[in-house]
Amino acid sequence: MIRVAVVGTGGIARYSHMPSLAGEAHRAKVVAAVDVDAARVKAFCAEYGVPAAYTDLEEMLAAERPDLVHICTPPHAHADQAVACLSAGAWVWVEKPPCLSLAEHDRITAAERGTFAAVVFQQRFGSGARHLRRLAAEGALGRAMVALCVTAWHRDHEYYAVPWRGTWETEGGGPTMGHGIHQMDLMLSVLGDWTEIRAMARRVDRPVETEDVSAASVLFENGAVATVLNSVLSPREESYLRFDFERATVELRHLYGYDNENWTCAPEELWRPPDAVPSGHAPQLAALLDSFERGERPPMSGADGRQALELATGLYASAFTGRPVRRAELTPDNPFYHRLNGEVAS
Repeated sequence: MIRVAVVGTGGIARYSHMPSLAGEAHRAKVVAAVDVDAARVKAFCAEYGVPAAYTDLEEMLAAERPDLVHICTPPHAHADQAVACLSAGAWVWVEKPPCLSLAEHDRITAAERGTFAAVVFQQRFGSGARHLRRLAAEGALGRAMVALCVTAWHRDHEYYAVPWRGTWETEGGGPTMGHGIHQMDLMLSVLGDWTEIRAMARRVDRPVETEDVSAASVLFENGAVATVLNSVLSPREESYLRFDFERATVELRHLYGYDNENWTCAPEELWRPPDAVPSGHAPQLAALLDSFERGERPPMSGADGRQALELATGLYASAFTGRPVRRAELTPDNPFYHRLNGEVAS
C-alpha cells in the first residue's frame, strides 16, 4: 500500500482529494493528516478514519514516513512544504497554483531526489482533452491556428474576506493564478509552448491587491494565436475553450469540470473519443499512482507542471511593464521570475 498524508484539511481536501483517494483504496491508504488548526484536523481524521492527526508537518514526516503527500494548503505555504516533503523522501502532489513564482517552482524541482512533485492540473486528464491532443498530434485536424481561453467566474466580496486571498504575498496573484490557470494549462497541453504575450491586468471592483480581471494575446511557437480572459466578476459563470485548426473547430464549455458531453467538434465525424472519463482529481491521481508504482516521473511534474505558471508570469510581466514579453525573458535575472508583481525584495 502507498502511504499517503494530507496537509491542509479545508474544502479542497474534503471535496476533491479524499473522494479521489477513496477510489484508490486498493493501493493507497491515508495514514495521517496535518493542519495548523488542531480541532479541524482532529475532526477531519474522525470523519475520514485517518489514524493520525498532526499540527506540525516536520513532526508528521518524521513519525509517519509517508510515500506521498497531498498539499492542500494556501499557495504561500506550498514551496516550503513541498521541499520539506521531498527532502524527507516523499513524493508530492500540490494544489494549484503550485507556488508563488518561477523561482519557487524551480526550487521545488531542485529538491527532487528520486522523489517528484506534481501539480494538480486535473483538466488535462479527462478523455475529451486526451482525445483532442491525440487528434492534434496525429495531424487529423490540420495545423492549429486560433484559440480562445476564457475563465469567466464569479467570486463575491465575502470570498475575499479570507485573509490570504487577494494579496501578492500569500495568494501570489488574482484570477490569472488562482482560477484561469486551469484553462490556460489545458490550452497549453494542446498548443504547446508560447513565445510572446501582450497583456493587461486590472482591479475593477473587488477589494484586493491583485487583479480581478486580466486579458492577453498569446503567440505560440507553432504559429497559433490565442486570446485569454480571466475574470472573477462574471455573474454567469463559464469556462470556455475554442481551438480552430485548419480542418476543424473544437469547443469546450463547462464550469469547474467536464465530461465528453461538454465538447463539440465541427465537423462532428472527427470527434469519437474512445472512452468517457470526466476531468477531475481522480484520473490525475490514478496517473500519479501509476507513475509511483513504476518509479517514473509523473505527469504534471517538472517542465509540465511549470508551463501554466510560466504563462501566468509572462502575463503579469506584460501587464505591469506595458510591453510585449517573450518567454525567453523569464530568467532568474528578471524580477518577475521571483515575484509576480515584479517587486524586488530590499
